[in-house]
Amino acid sequence: MTGKAGKRSASAKAPAANPHDDWLSVVARAAAKDGHAPPELLGEYLTMLADAAVHGRRARPEQLTAVRDLGRRAAEQGIGAGQAVELYLSAAWRLWKELALVVRSRDREHVRAAAEAVLRVLNDAVGVFVDSHQAARREMIRHEESLRREFVDDLLRGDASVSRLVERAEPFGLDLGQSHRVALATPDDSRGDVDRAAIVLERAVVERFGDREVLVATKDGKVVVLVPGSSGRSGRPVDVTKLIQSKLGRLTSGQPWRLAAGRPYVGAYGIARSYEEAREALTLAERLGVDAGIMQPRDLLVYRVLARDQAATVDLVRDLLTPLAAARGGPGVLLETLRSYFESGAVATETARRMNVSVRTVTYRLARVKALTGHDTGDPATRFALQVAVEGARLLGWPDRGLPTSP
Repeated sequence: MTGKAGKRSASAKAPAANPHDDWLSVVARAAAKDGHAPPELLGEYLTMLADAAVHGRRARPEQLTAVRDLGRRAAEQGIGAGQAVELYLSAAWRLWKELALVVRSRDREHVRAAAEAVLRVLNDAVGVFVDSHQAARREMIRHEESLRREFVDDLLRGDASVSRLVERAEPFGLDLGQSHRVALATPDDSRGDVDRAAIVLERAVVERFGDREVLVATKDGKVVVLVPGSSGRSGRPVDVTKLIQSKLGRLTSGQPWRLAAGRPYVGAYGIARSYEEAREALTLAERLGVDAGIMQPRDLLVYRVLARDQAATVDLVRDLLTPLAAARGGPGVLLETLRSYFESGAVATETARRMNVSVRTVTYRLARVKALTGHDTGDPATRFALQVAVEGARLLGWPDRGLPTSP
């Protein structure tokens, strides 16, 4: 009995005597093939399993620390946690199969104890590996998101170093020498889920334009969509605002969104310019109380002119329209009549239809405007000045808000 036990013990220790034995290398290579992962990610794991099977040893803290480092390394190399788990499981059962030839003479209790020890090491190693891999992935994702936010901010601001922007744009698949345009989407109320909308729009944009020269992000409560300035993947021109509108309509069940897109421009500064056009269009639409929908920057050009020379706009409104404040009930009704009159092509009957009043009421109000301001809407030159003043008042929010004081 003693001789047999001694012989068995010597045979059992043979595999663990040298962790670099050929049979361990064969197991590592076969497991790596199963898991489609490099065998280097096993580290000393096979030795740990062999020691557990032969001696019943648990994994030591320093060994688990080494496995933890391997988990981080796998994440940095882009190897998925599933691949790594398959690698470790394959290594375990392959090693056990080889060990069975060595320990086949053991009784059932010895085999049970060896299997239990191997499973403990397997559980400890895989748990540590996966935890470390996931922690590293979360850290990498946070880092990537931070880099993405910084890049988007610098790209849209337009004052960063062009050479650095070109270098940073490459990982995002952007060629800043090409033409791009920027579209913006913002919810008409606080219920809009901007982050969810960005995910949906990114899928739609990639499907329509391909995965290069596009970028979808969020900024200041808006979804930012950067697309090529020419056409989509099909080669046909794509109206990006209509594409966004259709996707958001399905996502939010009719919840209103304001959309605007700048014109396409070439270069890094062109992206910032297109973004500024879209942003300004949304800002003006909000100030003007325009209903949610697609805001075309070209339709707001006159307001951009008025907004850029606020002092002149204030003077125009003060000189031409503030006399309307002397009307009974204030200037609101007369301003509304003037706006409808101009929008209807200076036709009193159409104005009356739009306002649901009689033609006589419209002509009376226009006469009151002439009496209070001294300006006749029937005169083309005067009518133009009044129309610009009315739009300026709308932009300034007068008479609901007081006119800004001159500096």
